[in-house]
Amino acid sequence: MPELPEVEALAQDLRGRLVGRAISRVDLAAFSALKTFDPPLHALHGTLVDGVTRHGKFLDIDASGVHLVVHLARAGWIRWRDEVPALPARPGGKNPLAARVVIDDPDLDVHPGLDITEAGTKKGLAIYVVRDPQEVEGIARLGPDPLSDDFTVETLREILAREGRKQIKGVMRMQSIIAGIGNAYSDEILHAARMSPFKPANSLEDDDLQTLYDAIRTTLGDAVARSSGLAASELKGEKKSNLAVHGRTGQACPVCGDVVREVSFADSSLQYCPTCQTGGKPLADRRMSRLLK
Repeated sequence: MPELPEVEALAQDLRGRLVGRAISRVDLAAFSALKTFDPPLHALHGTLVDGVTRHGKFLDIDASGVHLVVHLARAGWIRWRDEVPALPARPGGKNPLAARVVIDDPDLDVHPGLDITEAGTKKGLAIYVVRDPQEVEGIARLGPDPLSDDFTVETLREILAREGRKQIKGVMRMQSIIAGIGNAYSDEILHAARMSPFKPANSLEDDDLQTLYDAIRTTLGDAVARSSGLAASELKGEKKSNLAVHGRTGQACPVCGDVVREVSFADSSLQYCPTCQTGGKPLADRRMSRLLK
């Protein structure tokens, strides 16, 4: 799933490609992906792109005051094309198409654009056309952005105290609590902080709180820096090649050499290093996980 660093890099990449250019049309291939009806999709036709920004994991293309907002969910992606077909987009193909944004460029004989795709059978990608991004419920209820200047150690302290005994991994993944962190980067942050994913949120002493705060800022900040300037086609590979524990079950921890382990749930899994994070004790691989005795 694209998380804060990848969506930030996509926003940067598209900002350079789209700002100041006109949207010729938007083709919708997967009708279930469009979650709004007013303004209509054709309100974007003929508009000029003023900016591309990010809200948590949401991508926001501002076109003459009409916002095309995209949430890529688990398997969505955006692909830039130097030339898109003249015929309207249709569903299907190797990378199943949800929508296509066609750019009007009078200096070219062809139309460039971007394809919004979603792989797999579980469709969660969402497209919104709104006058204000806050009209999107998921954006309106976002928690603070962990890379913003307003996200301080005290902000994190208040969040964790409010969440009580909830497991810290789950707290970090809740978008209404902290925006932009998903399954992969929560694993990476907790590994960097040398902290169990099941540690209660309100149990952190001052030193642990500072360690977790630094891990959040450094892990996400470094990922954004590595991704900055990369084309969309390079972002997935960059992310995967720099993960320490997430998706690396059975491999050696790059810090201590212990074997990276996994805890599986109904629709997801987490990875961690026992030596770095749980005092050498493996976590029980069941939904009611607790340290094995």
